[in-house]
Amino acid sequence: MRRFLAAGAIALAALPALAGDDDIVKVSAGADVATTMDRLEAAVRAAGATVFARVDHAAGAASVDMALAPSQLLIFGNPKLGTPAMQDDPLAGLFLPLRVLAYEDAGGQTWLVYEDPEEMFDDLAISDDAAYIAAMTGALASLTAKAAGQ
Repeated sequence: MRRFLAAGAIALAALPALAGDDDIVKVSAGADVATTMDRLEAAVRAAGATVFARVDHAAGAASVDMALAPSQLLIFGNPKLGTPAMQDDPLAGLFLPLRVLAYEDAGGQTWLVYEDPEEMFDDLAISDDAAYIAAMTGALASLTAKAAGQ
């Protein structure tokens, strides 16, 4: 757990990510969606978190004879971080476990995207300075940086 939090804090300071007005953090990845998602899943498992699901949106589209650029979602979490959020406000369960989407844009660039945890809980009875928010933010930054090859 300490390794997970320490790595997150270090990566948060060094991560070249873009945060848009819509509170979505975008990280440019240097590989295709499948490879990037494999890296993310490996990083999540190595950090001691649980992978709950990996959703292949493009495969779902193909199953109904529709086309969609490569797009995969990883759903994962760590009860040591998520449980305190849900203790503070049970509605946090609407946003947990955490999710990261890897997708290919129209120009062929792969992106990792996730919602900023502070903004994710913004409408709930959760303090912006809750320690688990900082831990989630750091973990997401660290994990996506590893997956992106940064």
